[in-house]
Amino acid sequence: MGFFDKLKQGLERTKIAFNFKKIEDGVFDSLEEELIEADVGLETSEKIIWELREKVKKDKIIEVDDVKKELKNELINEFSGLDSRLDIENKPAVILMIGVNGAGKTTSIGKIANKYIKDGKRVLVAAGDTFRAGAVEQLEEWANRANATLVKGKLEQDPASVIFDACKKAKEENYDILICDTAGRLQNKKNLMDELKKIKKIIDRELPDSSKETVLVLDASIGQNAISQVKAFKECTGITGLAVTKIDGTAKGGIIIRLASEYKIPIKFIGVGEKIDDMEQFSAEDFVDAIVS
Repeated sequence: MGFFDKLKQGLERTKIAFNFKKIEDGVFDSLEEELIEADVGLETSEKIIWELREKVKKDKIIEVDDVKKELKNELINEFSGLDSRLDIENKPAVILMIGVNGAGKTTSIGKIANKYIKDGKRVLVAAGDTFRAGAVEQLEEWANRANATLVKGKLEQDPASVIFDACKKAKEENYDILICDTAGRLQNKKNLMDELKKIKKIIDRELPDSSKETVLVLDASIGQNAISQVKAFKECTGITGLAVTKIDGTAKGGIIIRLASEYKIPIKFIGVGEKIDDMEQFSAEDFVDAIVS
């Protein structure tokens, strides 16, 4: 099964169905309810449907297929101006991965490393989550699967010192990309904030000319709770993009539309399963095609 088919299957609970024969007022209310049910959020859903009504009225659209086409355009517009590509131009490019434990951060690192290695890049992975039991071993397993090199320290070693060693190695050995794992202890936000600030300071000092991205990993199945995670991590550190995981049939993926619309954070990657190839660069067109049928 190809990636788009998996995406479509994974968004089964998010589908916006056109089950009507003609356009009348009740249709728009029904579509708005479907968007809200799909986790798009009240405000964003109201905005999208208001714009759709105006377009239909202005252009005197009467065919159901044409309304469907316009809804797709409105949904794609919510991602307008948000670049889904990671900036990896100036090497060694650094991708700092952040997110709560359990969101799929470790597996996402392995999948992203695999993607770039298949593109011919040399990838180094830094095991910066040194306090969670098993975190380093899990990351090592995924790095091995992707054929990436791993830099690790000892259990409970200062994470910033591991990142320092990785920056040095990436620079001296001419790696293209350095992907850094970090802790996800959001319940102890002050400590986490200080830790992330320290890590970013070291990266900026050691690799001043490198391209840098900070990617927040979000589990799509948590729905509207994703908003509070985005807010909390934005306070801790700047976010340049999101990697949304677990679009596997259990999640309602409409939260992606709300995050793009209200918070203007680009969606960089989308994950549809547990296999190493089950993560791809986000495409708004594919995402919308998968949910509007």
